[in-house]
Amino acid sequence: MRPQSRQTAQAHNVRKALAMIIRYALFEGEIHNGQESEFRRFVRDRLVPLWTQFPGAEEVRVLDGTARDEGAPAYAMALAIRYPDMEACNKALQSDVRFQSREVTGELLKMFTGRVHHHVFEANDYAPV
Repeated sequence: MRPQSRQTAQAHNVRKALAMIIRYALFEGEIHNGQESEFRRFVRDRLVPLWTQFPGAEEVRVLDGTARDEGAPAYAMALAIRYPDMEACNKALQSDVRFQSREVTGELLKMFTGRVHHHVFEANDYAPV
């Protein structure tokens, strides 16, 4: 029997699961000089406790920007919240805790110059070979 090709092996490593939805909040811009630690602490202490209460959320990740390609836009932070489907995502967007988090985010933005925009992705997982 012939060994599987790398491509065939990779195809079999696709995780068979229901589609997942990940909604990103991208903080495109810069944290004010000297406020990086305060910004990160504010996120951890004030916002993460709210984000982790979003109904239907299966995972909450905060990604702190550390480096980028030359010429690429600066992203100070990205928030990624995973949901089982778009219905759960939409329910979270209408929740009281989400509106509360938006008010608190307004305080955070006093330490930030830029814009925040949101993107929704359908996620597919692949295991490395």
